[in-house]
Amino acid sequence: MNAEKVLMKGNEAIAEAALRAGCRFYAGYPITPQNEIPEYMSANIFDAGGQFIQAESEVAAINMVFGAAAAGARAMTTSSSPGISLKQEGISYLAGAELPAVIINMVRGGPGLGGIQPAQSDYFQATKGGGHGDYHLLVFAGESVQEMVDLVGLAFQKADEYRSPVLLLGDAVLGQIMEPVALPEPVREEEMPPKPWATVGTGGKRSKNVITSLRLHPELLEEHNLKLMEKWRRMQANEQRSVSYRLEDASLALVAYGSAARICRRAVDLARQEGIQAGLLRPVSLWPFPERAFRETADRVDAFLVVELSLGQMVEDVRLATNCVKPVSFFGRTGGVVPTPAEVLDEIRKADPGTGAAPGVQSTRPGGCCR
Repeated sequence: MNAEKVLMKGNEAIAEAALRAGCRFYAGYPITPQNEIPEYMSANIFDAGGQFIQAESEVAAINMVFGAAAAGARAMTTSSSPGISLKQEGISYLAGAELPAVIINMVRGGPGLGGIQPAQSDYFQATKGGGHGDYHLLVFAGESVQEMVDLVGLAFQKADEYRSPVLLLGDAVLGQIMEPVALPEPVREEEMPPKPWATVGTGGKRSKNVITSLRLHPELLEEHNLKLMEKWRRMQANEQRSVSYRLEDASLALVAYGSAARICRRAVDLARQEGIQAGLLRPVSLWPFPERAFRETADRVDAFLVVELSLGQMVEDVRLATNCVKPVSFFGRTGGVVPTPAEVLDEIRKADPGTGAAPGVQSTRPGGCCR
């Protein structure tokens, strides 16, 4: 990692991180708020020896990534919510064919075309499998430009390790904000893992490679699905990631990811100034969900407060991970509305076990729900 930091817009830093991670094929289609990523790739990937294609549609883009990944290239596509929806069939094909690729979703408000403001309403789509069939993606989410840069490199590494697509979730806050970042050293070609399975010619020196997700015999398809399931189990065992903040003596644990976690960290500091023992548990891997960290935290705290830029999607995983042994309440804003730390602090006061109020009460703000 270079010691010197540079000031970069989030989307451009993400694109530069992809190039330094060895991305040599990019296909995408314009949609706000991620357009700086394809713009940056179009201006810089050729100098790195790669290829850029502005496809005629999101459907075309994901299938181009399929082809490039099958040929052994480190390939990436990016989009925003409706565009990711259009890519879902291709993402399922990538998972079924066991092809590594990186997909980035800078989420916008929805449903439908929605708006370009920050949102986290694609959580279900990302973590529960937006496409068809039995499959999972590794899903990561950062809270800063630096962490998104770091996660891009990790995503390419894990995509190759598991031969699986990896999805990064961001939003307009992380894509448009400018922050100082330390960019990684470029990955050298000899540092990348070999891909003996890729569909590249060898002049008849070995039997041909065939990549497909089509298996017409039910027994063969079941065997393949069971093989994939073992991969998902390895991911669940090895890829759970989370970060805690001021949780050591907390009685109330806030839960948030991505840009919402930035707001919650400030709200935790404000709550501490009032004598409320609040802390923050921030998932970095959204799938696999960091269940171990939540079980351990549930043994120490009295209640959880989940904060999302949605009407409540991750809150379901928090309740499952904690087995509801402690109360779980929720506060969310939706449609691109971003809550202030003061608004979150108000919800902390309501959910704080020390106040004697019942956690999980109906929030008076839009997006609130009860346990």
